[in-house]
Amino acid sequence: MKIFVSGKGGAGKSTVSALLAKEMARRGKEVLVVDNDESNFGLHTHLGVELPKDFMDFFGGRDDLFDNTDELENGLRLDDVPEKYVSQIDNLKLLAIGKIDEYGEGCACPMNVLSGKFLRNLSLSEDEVLIVDMDAGVEHFGRKVEEGADVILVVVDPTRESIKLSEKIKSFAEQIEVGLFFVLNKVDEESEKIMFESVDGDKIIGSIPEKEEILYSGLKGESLDFRIKSVEKISDFLLDFWENLR
Repeated sequence: MKIFVSGKGGAGKSTVSALLAKEMARRGKEVLVVDNDESNFGLHTHLGVELPKDFMDFFGGRDDLFDNTDELENGLRLDDVPEKYVSQIDNLKLLAIGKIDEYGEGCACPMNVLSGKFLRNLSLSEDEVLIVDMDAGVEHFGRKVEEGADVILVVVDPTRESIKLSEKIKSFAEQIEVGLFFVLNKVDEESEKIMFESVDGDKIIGSIPEKEEILYSGLKGESLDFRIKSVEKISDFLLDFWENLR
């Protein structure tokens, strides 16, 4: 199953991606997390691994990328990815498409080209799960990166901007006929009630409350090694959805 985690900046995509990845790994799944956000440098700390070398470098980096990715069209499996581009702890792996590291180096277009081809052509076995932490906003939809998705998971925080963006992402998912679900994040009782009235309630599969342990672990750069009941339920739902879809 390929799960693409989307939403606005600051909604908690990386946090939800990490919590979901660790929960899936606890259940014996082989999990690959793909860091698709060129400007976020915190996902690896949530997972408790080092930030791996940019996968973009395997194809010659920014300058040669467009000439060297045709081989991806032939398909590949997780084991085909060279070890030096992956950080791993037990049965959980992290791959980073690429980061903006230098002033004036250019836009993120090459990263989106690579991620689109890679994610679309990656083949998974029965016990493998791919979780993609997407960059903020909707530019990647414009570049058709989501063509490789089985599920689009939209993280919605208690802001009007996040709710409006969720509506736009829902319309995109309907166009490409991909399963779409919402996770409400950083909610309390009142904000959760308002959000259920503002977001398609039939698509909401979980609510993650605002928790001090998430806040302080993230602030300290610590691994999110605790379990959260709502994340367990989200995992149950996604695995059942995938089983029924197959």
